[in-house]
Amino acid sequence: QVQLVESGGGLVQPGGSLRLSCAASGLTFSRYVMSWFRQAPGKEREFVASIGLGGTSTLYADSVKGRFTISRDNAKNTVYLQMSSLNPEDTAVYYCNRNQFLGTPTMTPGPFWGQGTQVTVSS
Repeated sequence: QVQLVESGGGLVQPGGSLRLSCAASGLTFSRYVMSWFRQAPGKEREFVASIGLGGTSTLYADSVKGRFTISRDNAKNTVYLQMSSLNPEDTAVYYCNRNQFLGTPTMTPGPFWGQGTQVTVSS
């Protein structure tokens, strides 16, 4: 059974940084594209970032490009999202998503989601 458990969310001031983690189990982690999505209050869930199998191929939403960095540690079955220069528009619940088997980074979500972790950017 696939399980994705996010952590690292919290309250941060504008301009600050946070690192989210997503620990995966129940799958051969290194064979799956992994992604992050987010959902702000009253808005649809949107793509944030995606990372390929080896960690060298990445894809970002325009809104986070240059500020967020996705990475993965296949030995730890964990994907990370390093967020910097945060602004109030980044406030959302952030979700980890398991994407394609042996695929490439994509904006299309896969079938498995974590429970989400809240990120609030406010002074």
